[in-house]
Amino acid sequence: MDSDMLAVLNAPFDASEIEFKFHINFVLIHDKTYIYTHTYQATFLYAGYIFINIYLAGLNLSFHKMVSGTVVVLALSCFTLFQLVSSIDPTKGFVSVPLDNSNLKVQRPYNVPEDQRYSFKNGVHRLWVLSTDKPHSLNSKTRPRTEIRINGYDYSSGVWQFEAYGYVPQGTSGVCVMQVFGASSHATTLMLRVYDGKLEYYRDATILPKVYNKWFKLNVVHDVDNSKVTVYINGQLKYTAPGRGGDSHFFKVGVYAQDDDSHYMESRWKDIKVYKKM
Repeated sequence: MDSDMLAVLNAPFDASEIEFKFHINFVLIHDKTYIYTHTYQATFLYAGYIFINIYLAGLNLSFHKMVSGTVVVLALSCFTLFQLVSSIDPTKGFVSVPLDNSNLKVQRPYNVPEDQRYSFKNGVHRLWVLSTDKPHSLNSKTRPRTEIRINGYDYSSGVWQFEAYGYVPQGTSGVCVMQVFGASSHATTLMLRVYDGKLEYYRDATILPKVYNKWFKLNVVHDVDNSKVTVYINGQLKYTAPGRGGDSHFFKVGVYAQDDDSHYMESRWKDIKVYKKM
């Protein structure tokens, strides 16, 4: 540790005075907020002994004097503000299509009653399956699943969007929790899978590094004509992937066993919506 930092850590603090500067640079272009890409440094001191440097894009925060013996939680506030400024509404320019129970078809292992693999209480769809379960139909060769298939809105062109809040309990792994069905040389255009607590695009990229035991807002936009799929988590763009062709597509959520699946798999969903771009 250099002498300047030691001097800062050992210097006495005047708890009666706090002086700080806060500055955000952003610009609004075509109804979207863009943060300047400059990186600024924020310095926080706790009780005069802990020195923390936090780097945030778009924020310029400097403290000249800090309060001794007080836990400063401004770092979290800055991070939250940064998220708010950088998030967008993926549904802007889209129109919500009407959904009711007839549009939410539950697929489950064919040899068990629906209430043994699916429930709907207090607005939450809970879906679970076992790795030893049968497929969803007698003649199917696919792996076990309990899924909600969006019915009545199959599409072959245009721009369509799925939105819902999802929840994956700890322990669920090796499972697809959301998919865009239909492709030319594959079964699906997109799969979002959970492996060991991470939400992944197939097994190629991590979308959300920690998905267990928390609600997250998911938006998936499928631009068929431009062959592109975009994934948003909590209003933030997380991943863009090329389309995979195909003449018919639809959305599904739930649990569909994949490789290295856990014995018990579960996901929960609420506020399910489908949008179409006009």
